[in-house]
Amino acid sequence: MKKFNMKLMTKYFDCIQKGSKRIELRLNDKKRKNLKVGDEIVFEELTDHPRYIKTEVIELYYDSNFEDLINRFDVELLASKDTSKEDLVSTLNSIYSKEKQNQYGVVGIRIKVMDD
Repeated sequence: MKKFNMKLMTKYFDCIQKGSKRIELRLNDKKRKNLKVGDEIVFEELTDHPRYIKTEVIELYYDSNFEDLINRFDVELLASKDTSKEDLVSTLNSIYSKEKQNQYGVVGIRIKVMDD
């Protein structure tokens, strides 16, 4: 089992903490290509006073771009139920360019929160 650290915007951090977000979406770059089921991810909130959540990878989903990946799931698994798939795609496309998505592909990381 390997341990990874990833940063998250507060709204998505809160969704994981509340139990609604169970799939984290990332570019399948060099770091994420090393992820395996059973690995641990510690998410750090992007803020001046960060909080942390320890999670376990329970499944990995791959696709060529975020729009296709997002359309495979209910939005409640990816963010909060009041987030539209279009807004989520737009947010991810602003973080990861289409060129990077085409270069690396994308990954959906199904997680479960671990007890400390």
